[in-house]
Amino acid sequence: MSTAEQSTVVWTPTETTLASSRMGQFKRWLELEGYGPFVDYHALHQWSIDELESFWQKVWDYCGLVCDTPATRVLGSRKMPGAEWFPGMKLNFAANLLRWADNDHADKEAVVAYCETRSVLRKSYRQLKADTGALEAFLRSAGIGKGDRVAGVVTNGYEALVGMLATTSMGAIWSSASPDFGIGAINDRFGQIEPAALIVVNGYGYGGKIFARQQDFAGLIAGLPSLKTVISVQQLPEEAPVSGDRVTTWEKALEHGAGQAPSYTPVGPDHPVYILYSSGTTGKPKCIVHGTAGLLINHAKELMLHGDVGPEDRFLYFTTCGWMMWNWQASALMTGAAVITVDGSPGYPSLDFLWETVAKERVTHFGASARFIASCRKAGLKPVKSHDQSALRVVFSTGSPLLPEDYDWVYSDGAPNVLLGSIAGGTDICGCFVGATPLLPVRRGEIQCRILGVDAVAYDDEGKPVSGGRGELVCRQPLPCMPVSFWQDPNNERYQDAYFNTFSGVWAHGDFIEFTEHGGAIIYGRSDATLNPGGVRIGTAEIYRQVETVAEVKDSLVVGRQIEGDVEVVLFVVPVEGRSVTDELIKTLKAKIREGASPRHVPKHIVEVPDIPYTRSGKKVELAVARLMNGSKKTDNRDALGNPEALDKIRGRLMESGLLPE
Repeated sequence: MSTAEQSTVVWTPTETTLASSRMGQFKRWLELEGYGPFVDYHALHQWSIDELESFWQKVWDYCGLVCDTPATRVLGSRKMPGAEWFPGMKLNFAANLLRWADNDHADKEAVVAYCETRSVLRKSYRQLKADTGALEAFLRSAGIGKGDRVAGVVTNGYEALVGMLATTSMGAIWSSASPDFGIGAINDRFGQIEPAALIVVNGYGYGGKIFARQQDFAGLIAGLPSLKTVISVQQLPEEAPVSGDRVTTWEKALEHGAGQAPSYTPVGPDHPVYILYSSGTTGKPKCIVHGTAGLLINHAKELMLHGDVGPEDRFLYFTTCGWMMWNWQASALMTGAAVITVDGSPGYPSLDFLWETVAKERVTHFGASARFIASCRKAGLKPVKSHDQSALRVVFSTGSPLLPEDYDWVYSDGAPNVLLGSIAGGTDICGCFVGATPLLPVRRGEIQCRILGVDAVAYDDEGKPVSGGRGELVCRQPLPCMPVSFWQDPNNERYQDAYFNTFSGVWAHGDFIEFTEHGGAIIYGRSDATLNPGGVRIGTAEIYRQVETVAEVKDSLVVGRQIEGDVEVVLFVVPVEGRSVTDELIKTLKAKIREGASPRHVPKHIVEVPDIPYTRSGKKVELAVARLMNGSKKTDNRDALGNPEALDKIRGRLMESGLLPE
């Protein structure tokens, strides 16, 4: 594919969007304040990294964030790691997310919760605040306080949001996992942080099936001796609650604290608000601690300015509580928007269900994984013809690189009038390095821009910026959403090793990226999964871009096989139902990869497999397969995988094909 073909403009902002979007208004407001003028978004971005302190102060002011005690300055120290943001500030996270409960918007919808096992639940901001206060009062009565950890094994719904808000209101720390996780995977996470309270569902529904988990979760509770109290949520109304001496039902917990207001306990800027987790495929997950002020202001910037989300909007991001996109979605409450949550299978009762919900709920901002959008394309869905999209303005995509062909689908059959916002960052920052803006065109196959305040560039192996090529995604200046620490890492050794040992004093994110002449970005996959056949560095996404547009291919995974000092490219293919990987299909795939990428990208081996392993947050598990094929003795954490049996089947196919000695 030529660069010109890939960078074709597929959406252009109107004059109205340029002027009336929140990003456009922010730009104009800055100019009236004496900054700029800014000829375009790129000029605004350059100012945001040149004048870091002024920029972040203006984000705080423009987004109307609240604190009890203002900071003495924005950035006390720029050192990385260890930058000091908003020294002296005292604030509360929940107070910012619930600020719309105390104005004229108090009775507008805050949360609309869909799930497979219960009726749709609708709650106003006033009700959300009341339930937050009630749950906080119950938790306090159980001896939970500032700095304690409250863990949730919860579905993406109302209770998860109330649990997080009650926790952060009292200055405690929220951490969540999805109820489809294995008990080992949950223990690997929560066992490290020693929660004082647990909010847990009694099971969940997925794909039309019921999964009751009371016995499993009773075992989980027994394995967490730090727990003072447990709250059981009736996610499965016909099933018994989770049992135990310390267990209270959700209803009784709220009844106990009814009438109590949230305390909004002030905390320092670096006080932990969330603990998130790395995927944990190679051992116990890293516990990533995010600070209150940094996460809050970064989410305000990304949602309100880049996402153009405001009080009249309706926001739906399909996620689980085991993915950082849940935390990102939850922050949409600070904008005054209605948050539409959906729990269950995105393909049940049909792949069209989410698009039906977008139309029914008059959703303005819809987000899903790149994998979901690709599935819609492959299934031949045409939501633009079957559903009313008059309210829809933005479609977000993340989780993996979005194929150019998926841009084509969105702008032909999906939602042709929207801003397609491909965004990329990660759990490490619970936010984005590159993403969307309403002030620039959308180009086929490209992420639109560097996010404001993010000094992101591509580095070569010597730590020099790459001009017009691919390299390691790095961030050269501090971001307020960089983690404050890892849990149980007193000397910050693991934190330093994770991000700052590749290039001294510079955050290395681990993505293989190219910044285009338009100021956009193309991500080619994880840099630790980059292939080097014949010494030529290529990203796995470059091969997926070719393979996953072939009609006979349902899914694929590509890894490098080390042999005689070189690397062979091995491609695993899951064919669509009723098809198999024939010699003819292999010939087709190799020709398409050679033509669309290069001869270096062509796999040496193409192996049919029944399934591809994924992490529980929906990412392909390339490294575990590469280690397996290359004879590594390192044990992978199977509990971190959503479908660990896929790894076993790949092992069997490798043995059959002679690529893995028995």
